Amino acid sequence: MSIRRVVPNIRTDSKESMAQSRDFYGLLGFEEVMNMGWVATVASPSNPTAQVSFFTEERTAPVVPDMSVEVEDVDAVYAEVVASGAEIVRGVQDEEWGVRRFFVRDPNGRVVNVLTHQ
Repeated sequence: MSIRRVVPNIRTDSKESMAQSRDFYGLLGFEEVMNMGWVATVASPSNPTAQVSFFTEERTAPVVPDMSVEVEDVDAVYAEVVASGAEIVRGVQDEEWGVRRFFVRDPNGRVVNVLTHQ
């Protein structure tokens, strides 16, 4: 099982708060690499897998996840997580923006978005 990146997800109250967060993290050297209006991601130009995402909402799932973990094979990870008995918050699904993902609750109650880019 290969992990490609881990991204903390920060819930914001509005698009204005999202822009303020983007600007703040810009002071630390991050640059915006993705903005879909309801989710935006900033990344380090020198280490593109060092990222932070900001969400005003979650468009296709019941909750905003606390973190995202990109893996090499989301279906293999999903099978392993289901077999473990962990709580699946949302089953595996293909998204129109080119990812396949599912949400699972960790032992601390945090929701993890597990995904693979297609």
